[in-house]
Amino acid sequence: MHFAKICPEEEAAPAMSEAEKARAWVRVLATYRDPSTARSLFELAATAIPFFALWAIAWGLLTIHPLLALPPALLNGFFLVRLFTIQHDCGHGAFFNSRFVNDWLGRGLGVLTLTPYDVWKRSHAIHHAGSGNLDQRGIGDVNTLTVAEYRALSPFGRLRYRAYRHPLVLFGVGPAWLFLWENRLSYGPPGACRKTKRNLHLTNFGIAAMLIGLFVLGGWKLLVLVFLPTALLAATLGVWLFYVQHQFEETHWEGDPDWQLHEAALHGSSHYVMPSVLQWLTANIGIHHVHHLYSRIPFYRLPEVLRDHAELADAQRLTIRESFACARFHLWDQQQRRLMSFREARRLYGPIPA
Repeated sequence: MHFAKICPEEEAAPAMSEAEKARAWVRVLATYRDPSTARSLFELAATAIPFFALWAIAWGLLTIHPLLALPPALLNGFFLVRLFTIQHDCGHGAFFNSRFVNDWLGRGLGVLTLTPYDVWKRSHAIHHAGSGNLDQRGIGDVNTLTVAEYRALSPFGRLRYRAYRHPLVLFGVGPAWLFLWENRLSYGPPGACRKTKRNLHLTNFGIAAMLIGLFVLGGWKLLVLVFLPTALLAATLGVWLFYVQHQFEETHWEGDPDWQLHEAALHGSSHYVMPSVLQWLTANIGIHHVHHLYSRIPFYRLPEVLRDHAELADAQRLTIRESFACARFHLWDQQQRRLMSFREARRLYGPIPA
């Protein structure tokens, strides 16, 4: 699942460590970082216009029969994911050249995505800075324990962790809780500044105004049968995408001082291979290993990287069919250096003594 060389001109160079190879890619990827204002505006329009159009269609169908509104509302969940990915690029300073424009577009989109932009931006930066580091878990990631840590828990602690990692919680209750409730209250990591706190409250105010407006226009049916299905499906899709981008069997975890930023970025992030329609709807977020190596690349330029560098196109490939198996991985085995299920951990290391 990883490549053997950096680029053709370096084939004769002395052997490089995986960390050195990953760092060498950063110099290559820097050439793709510049966004195009015209292209960014096009991508924004190509996402926002269908998003609002589908809401309008669903609203109109409510007058014929309430259940007819569900298909366009659910389809719109994919466009909401795309809007979130644009917000995500804004957070990395990758969508426009102007930091001011990136930030204010991100804040505006945060009302639609139910995600306070400045709070999320801060947490996500920590995720990128420590992804794959066993000593920096807990902020902006999926809670993952090692086999040894899990076996050292109390019976109640193990039960709680097993409940957290259950698919019905991770991809059902969890996304709804995160986007509908936790995002309304959390300032993110400790030490939030005044700007971050203000953004949380302004985003909540904007969401409240949006919901009141929808209720005035279409009553509770517009909220329950249009807004809510769109938001919940987008939340579930977003959590699933984030999960499989880092929680695949041969991902990369390391503790200090052996952890290396670029090596973890490359080998700890998957290349989620999807049909072209899904890749477009998710704004190429599946090309996650390249994104983690160089987060300033606009999402619409990520396919250029794979087109120009076959080594990256072949690295960490994970198909949709293969990704379903990721839901049964729960624990990181430091000895075998891979994720495994509770059942496999019990088979390899025996039952936990009472």
